[in-house]
Amino acid sequence: MTTFSDLGLAPKVLRAVSDAGYETPTPIQIGAIPPALEGRDVLGIAQTGTGKTAGFVLPMITLLARGRARARMPRSLVLCPTRELAAQVAENFDTYSQHVKLTKALLIGGVSFKEQDTLIDKGVDVLIATPGRLLDHFERGKLLLTGVQIMVVDEADRMLDMGFIPDIERIFSLTPFTRQTLFFSATMAPEIERITNTFLSNPAKIEVARQATASETIEQAVVMFKASRRERAASEKRDCLRDIIRAEGEKCTNAIIFCNRKTDVDIVSKSLKKHGFDAEPIHGDLDQSVRTRTLDLFRDGKLKLLVASDVAARGLDVPAVSHVFNFDVPSHAEDYIHRIGRTGRAGRDGKAIMICEPRDEKNLAAVEKLIGKPIPRNGAVVPAVAETLEEPAPKPTRSRSRRKPAAQEPDVPAVAEVAEVAAAETEVAQPVETRAEKPVEQRPAKPDRKVEAPRRERRNGRQGEVVGMGDHMPGFIAMSFDERRTD
Repeated sequence: MTTFSDLGLAPKVLRAVSDAGYETPTPIQIGAIPPALEGRDVLGIAQTGTGKTAGFVLPMITLLARGRARARMPRSLVLCPTRELAAQVAENFDTYSQHVKLTKALLIGGVSFKEQDTLIDKGVDVLIATPGRLLDHFERGKLLLTGVQIMVVDEADRMLDMGFIPDIERIFSLTPFTRQTLFFSATMAPEIERITNTFLSNPAKIEVARQATASETIEQAVVMFKASRRERAASEKRDCLRDIIRAEGEKCTNAIIFCNRKTDVDIVSKSLKKHGFDAEPIHGDLDQSVRTRTLDLFRDGKLKLLVASDVAARGLDVPAVSHVFNFDVPSHAEDYIHRIGRTGRAGRDGKAIMICEPRDEKNLAAVEKLIGKPIPRNGAVVPAVAETLEEPAPKPTRSRSRRKPAAQEPDVPAVAEVAEVAAAETEVAQPVETRAEKPVEQRPAKPDRKVEAPRRERRNGRQGEVVGMGDHMPGFIAMSFDERRTD
């Protein structure tokens, strides 16, 4: 049986590993540590929860034990897709480098630039960062990457999913060509292979598990859910989640609940707390201090349910997570592997239950195709119609189509009343003379219009008597045209 002492690690590193309680390395560690210590590029592919982080942290500490960092020029660089994963890598360095004098800095969002600049100015051996914050420091002139000897890209496939390809390419261009590069990922997409062919030089490829497989210690199940009414689908789905959690009983010591959208994370968390569950949300829109505090509570066992988006699906190392509940079927099949990988870690048993609506069956088929086997159905959930009818009807919504209300049937009057009404109508209705029946003599005659003389005749004075001005008419107006010319 292979032990850590067989991998070529430094004695001080082995002592830290022993202090942490680890005795036997995992397959990814057995395959990645020796070539990394030789200075080769490494491409590690393994399912989540198999110890990839220690697979690059342990050889990095051994290689960096000798040497000294210079101001603003870190000796090694670790890139992580999320703040939580970067913070976890930093914790691993603290654990395994306790007997080695190495300095580190953590560059993530939500932390003051001034504090981070102070650490960089002193010089760090290990720089752990997210791509965006790293480039912010570089563009401000506070950081140089020309002294990087070892560069690690953790969760490389997640980097690609989150759109970090341009940033990764730029960061690679800022580091020396002679650097040692370590790529670690849970899945190996074709695009990842293209990137590794560009940035890695003859890497040692270690693939300890079939691509996109879940741990055999995880019991998987899917609940087929169908709402009784479309407008109540969201509410009934949350009811279904609570019923599933209650059904697990004491076996569910703690759990992570994954949602596809950040808004659903907040809604589900509030719903659980309203019904007496100990739950808190975590997603990318929360402040870093809130996210860190929530994770610490969950790790310490003071929080039972963590409602999360996929920002928490990658790399979170909480060893004793008993359950993972997928409130939504993930849009990308690879995310299912990372989500359920939060349970069943380090050889422990775990359980993953997913809720699937009819509209999600296509995504469910993609997940089953990826893992290479069908997920057992744990029965179908259809809310009882009788229960929904007892609840108040939803508020009417406006619609473009305007329907006329159904006409009510008028009361039928008695026969006698109908006869009286008909008689009254016949007495009132009298024949009215139309215009055609009136004699022509009765029409008032219209006065004859005076025909005006032509314009030329009016000029010559033959237009007749001028009317309209009375006795006050000036004399020149009555003169003819010829008379005016002679004057």
